[in-house]
Amino acid sequence: MTPFRPPSATLRAIVVAIATLAILAPVLLIRFAPPLVRHHVARSAAQRVVPAAELPPVEPVAFQDLDPDDARAFNASVPFVDGPNPAARPFKLAGDPIQRARAIDCMAAAVLYEAGDDPVGQRAVAQVVINRVRHPAFPKTICGVVFQGAERSTGCQFTFTCDGALARHGWLDAQWGRARETASAALGGAVFKPVGYATHYHTDWVVPYWQSSLDKIAAVNTHLFFRWTGWWGTPPAFNRHVSNDEPLISALAPYSDAHKDAAELKVNEALYVDPVAAATPLPGALPGEENSFLLVLDAKKMTADGFAQLATRTCGDRPYCKVMGWTDKTKLPSALPLQPVQIAALSFSYLRDRAHDYDKALWNCSEFKRADVAQCMKQQIYVPAPRSADGFRLETLPVAERAPGVPAAADGLVGVRRKAEVAPAAKATPIAKPGAVAEGR
Repeated sequence: MTPFRPPSATLRAIVVAIATLAILAPVLLIRFAPPLVRHHVARSAAQRVVPAAELPPVEPVAFQDLDPDDARAFNASVPFVDGPNPAARPFKLAGDPIQRARAIDCMAAAVLYEAGDDPVGQRAVAQVVINRVRHPAFPKTICGVVFQGAERSTGCQFTFTCDGALARHGWLDAQWGRARETASAALGGAVFKPVGYATHYHTDWVVPYWQSSLDKIAAVNTHLFFRWTGWWGTPPAFNRHVSNDEPLISALAPYSDAHKDAAELKVNEALYVDPVAAATPLPGALPGEENSFLLVLDAKKMTADGFAQLATRTCGDRPYCKVMGWTDKTKLPSALPLQPVQIAALSFSYLRDRAHDYDKALWNCSEFKRADVAQCMKQQIYVPAPRSADGFRLETLPVAERAPGVPAAADGLVGVRRKAEVAPAAKATPIAKPGAVAEGR
């Protein structure tokens, strides 16, 4: 019988090491292994086509519990619907200035908070808002559409209206200005054709429950756009009369004078005309002429009424102020007095003289037609003054009478000096007709 030999130290060490690893390895794997990622599968409900006799429901926005990558994969698997995707008809919002201002600011908030400072994305969002306000399933005002469901903590149609974003996250004035430009253009007839008659959209990293009941028709950047199936997604369904009675949205008061209550309004309602004019940086006064302003006016972006709004903003609270604007930047003077060619090219003028109770804006009506002819510059004729330091003085033609008590500088072309500042000049004979220029023809 072979005598028993105890295992060597080396063998014992190997056995102990194997046993230790057998115990520690699972512990280490559990401790340091990456977390498990839960993969959910998107649930697609059976699509139901709502008949024309039944108004389609507007469902609260609720999202399926999906990882962003899973959501993107699912969204990519959903095909775009076959068939035409017609562009929406142009939409022009009516209403008085305060109603338009409220609508523009609601739309600006929607495009800025939903699409960020991206002009293409903003135009797509604006088109969806317009499509909704025309559709009988949604509120009939722009602000009503944008803030639908905002009174609820969840279930609002535009998330920024109920998740605290308006109070939590602000934007620069320049960004608000660009958003207002987009909003003003959309409410003035601009159409963003790629999204057609879409009434819904979402980003590609989420999957809302309502998605399966709609037709996928377009993609703009990371947003996917949908319209209702059947008759409710066709152009004839978008036939609802839109109301001009825009509600006051108190949540927008920090960003919009139009949404302050009557006691808080800081400016006259007549100024609610043009969001571009409201966002345009103010020009500086002429050197040595702290109450005089010369500026170039962009008639492609700003309305003619916006000229008056910009002029009033420029003057601020000055008791005396004159603003002159040219649409042709090559005619913009660098100093006063004006030369005849510069006066002839003048597009707009504004004069405020509170000492004489005078406050008036005038337009060159050969460029900008006005319903009220009293807003047109009157024809003027210029004669040389005896002293060159006086530049040119104005002699009013017989057809253009100056109101009693109004200073000479108040007749629209305020190009030289106030009456009290102009030295007396010898009476001059009017020059020939070709020398006449319009106070705004």
